[in-house]
Amino acid sequence: MTEYEKQQAGMVYNTPDADLVKELYACHDRCWEYNQIRPTHHAERNKMIRQILGKADEDTFINQPFHCDFGKHIRVGKRFFANFNFTVLDEAKVTIGDNCFIGPNVSIYTACHSTDPTERNSRQEWAKPVTIGNNCWLGGSVTILPGVTIGDNVTIGAGSVVVKDIPSNCIAAGNPAKVIKRIDAGEME
Repeated sequence: MTEYEKQQAGMVYNTPDADLVKELYACHDRCWEYNQIRPTHHAERNKMIRQILGKADEDTFINQPFHCDFGKHIRVGKRFFANFNFTVLDEAKVTIGDNCFIGPNVSIYTACHSTDPTERNSRQEWAKPVTIGNNCWLGGSVTILPGVTIGDNVTIGAGSVVVKDIPSNCIAAGNPAKVIKRIDAGEME
């Protein structure tokens, strides 16, 4: 298996692999170019973000600056909006549903590193996918950790750190984020 195949299978892989580093830097260059486009040039920005992400549409809007590692592993649904300083370490797939809003300074991480210093210094890691459902809002400075799934119709309060799955139809907040309110179907209509 190649290191990329190991990465996508959730296995431990060698991060300094030449092919991975080449792809990583190519995406970083595309993000740098995206971040240099004038903010008022909406069509040009949208065209470029669709070249960076694995799936996006003409309604995708991400304020600059935006940073990601590979880009192609990020899939966003219809009417996606992310505010300033959106950072996605997309070593694994990141899937975000329709009608999602991302506040400023939000980070989504899929890369995992050993807590053992010797293992960590070997430059080997693994990655776990992140999934966010439809109709979600992540408040400012939210951090989503590897392997997390967030259901549909969820609001994550500003400054929260999401370390485990959050079910649909609720509001969660805190560090670590916990469900603080359930939302029934009648409230959403």
